Amino acid sequence: MIRGVHSMFYSSQADELRAFLRDTLGLSFTDVGGGWLIFDLPDAEMGVHPADEAYPHSQAGTHSISFYCDDLPKTVEDLRAKGVEFTQEPKDESYGIVTHFNMPGGVTVQLYQPHYKRLSVPRPLPEPGAAAPRAKAAARKKSAKKKAGPKQAKKKAAAKKGGKKKSAKKKSSTRKR
Repeated sequence: MIRGVHSMFYSSQADELRAFLRDTLGLSFTDVGGGWLIFDLPDAEMGVHPADEAYPHSQAGTHSISFYCDDLPKTVEDLRAKGVEFTQEPKDESYGIVTHFNMPGGVTVQLYQPHYKRLSVPRPLPEPGAAAPRAKAAARKKSAKKKAGPKQAKKKAAAKKGGKKKSAKKKSSTRKR
């Protein structure tokens, strides 16, 4: 089952963009070697919008990455203090208060404070080494058999076999005829 989304930026200044995400935006990361940093995103959501050929960013087959925050004026102030260049002043759109900023390598991203409140509860990730739900159900079933005791388990097994034998006898009796 899907448990996350991996997104990517393509930049003509990949090293500088990685440093920007790490140092300026403060994203935590995993260093996978060779200068490659995989950033851990604290929260994510995904929308699907109808294509609109009138705008390059919303043509069919394209995708977009945005950052969001709880307090846009404060976030803009903090990022400007770190030298981040915004391409427009915050504007109230139907879905939130929106602005855009530049990142190294010609990458411009949207930053917004949503007007909507998320109603869904994030699905918790399983603990490392924890059994999957089906494995847990199988373990409970096995545990119930042990608790039932050997006599009851034998009776259940015999009843199951007995039912199978009857159907097998019917098949063999029809074969003889």
